[in-house]
Amino acid sequence: MAEGFARKAGWRAFSAGTQPELVLNPFAVNVMSEIGIDISHHEPQSVREYLDDNFYLIATVCNNAKEACPIFTGSSEFQIHHGFEDPANITGNNEEIMNMYRRVRDEIQVWIKKLNRDY
Repeated sequence: MAEGFARKAGWRAFSAGTQPELVLNPFAVNVMSEIGIDISHHEPQSVREYLDDNFYLIATVCNNAKEACPIFTGSSEFQIHHGFEDPANITGNNEEIMNMYRRVRDEIQVWIKKLNRDY
């Protein structure tokens, strides 16, 4: 979801996980679609694919990712962290899960807007 917002803000953005899923989470796709952002073409990727690359900004968005993230050997001007609750960990019926994804989506949207002003 963060990559979707970052791209909408005009950034050249990449998203990768320390333990990427095999397929994109349909709940994430659906809640982003609700606000007009299509992430259905995104593919889960491993952070290991980017360790030697150079970035202006590297951001971790889950606490477990911050702890498990390997060392980047490429360069970056900024490395930041914001711990969002991982909606993939919630259990419940579809509406409860969708509501959790919506909440985290909205939190990420506010954060990306702030980053866009600050960086």
